[in-house]
Amino acid sequence: MVVSDLGQQLKEARLARGLSLDDVQEMTKIRKRYLEAIESGDYKVLPGSFYVRAFIKTYAETVGVDADELLTEHKQQVPDVDPEPTMEPVLQKRRSSRVAERNSKWLSTTLMWSFAVLILVVIYMYFAVWGKNTDQAKGDQPDPTPVTDVRQEGSTNNAGKAAGQNGTDGTAAGDNPGGTATPPNASSDGVNTDGGTNAGNEGTGTGGETGQQGVVVTPDGKEGSTTKFLVQASGSEPVKVVITASGKSWVEVRKGDRRGEKLYYENTSEGDVLTYDLGPEGLYVKSGASSNTVITVGGQVVTDGKSTTKIQLNLGTADSGSTSGDQGTAGNGEADGAGDQGGEG
Repeated sequence: MVVSDLGQQLKEARLARGLSLDDVQEMTKIRKRYLEAIESGDYKVLPGSFYVRAFIKTYAETVGVDADELLTEHKQQVPDVDPEPTMEPVLQKRRSSRVAERNSKWLSTTLMWSFAVLILVVIYMYFAVWGKNTDQAKGDQPDPTPVTDVRQEGSTNNAGKAAGQNGTDGTAAGDNPGGTATPPNASSDGVNTDGGTNAGNEGTGTGGETGQQGVVVTPDGKEGSTTKFLVQASGSEPVKVVITASGKSWVEVRKGDRRGEKLYYENTSEGDVLTYDLGPEGLYVKSGASSNTVITVGGQVVTDGKSTTKIQLNLGTADSGSTSGDQGTAGNGEADGAGDQGGEG
């Protein structure tokens, strides 16, 4: 193998350091056949003139030779670096293809994520808007389970008729601060028109219902802002409490007292009729707009005379009612006796 002066100088420096071509290949990462071509001066084996100078410089620095001085000394043997115009278009083409590939990947990734986000937005809107509307539609319908809620045409007129037949007017009753319970057979001046017998036994309730026999409702004091009424019934039939609405009013009905179990707890509408049985535990009734509700107990209109009605109904015995009836009967007897004596005179 022919060795050039430059290659011979590099070879001697390599051998002086005790290095083989395999060692130099490992250290410089230059292929062994290129190193052999440099030592023999066969530069055509190398990829190009640029690589000739670069490989020679790297080889020289590895074996401890001044590369610049070596290239200057043997510049006649080392080919000049020729411009390689073909490299730039190739690099540009590769760079363009890489950019295009990167843009394509980015575009596909963006589209994929945009589609996923769009699906999530549609799902959210579906459940948020449609579900909310459904809940509102359900929430607008009151649950009539705990109470009897019947809408009847002309119930307002019936309520007014009941109030008139019981000798009381809703407006006039509202002027009475102590609360009133009007028996169905009593006149406006409180005198029993049926001779004092069975006071409050007959009357017409709200909505055209017939008043219950033997039911007497009397005021029983106050507890805070709540007016108490004692309800006395002589029969075994449950005492009916009827609330007739002629307009919107917040109505609260509880078993027992104002802290008891809720039976009704919402706004009423015109024509609503709520019916309950008065039990031994009592009944608490509150109406936010008294003028829009009529409350009857055993067919008798009951009011506390306030713009916001708060009534506590307690069930008692009928002893006082019977006594009142007996006294009324006795009074009528005395009046009849006096009349007879006057006739004899």
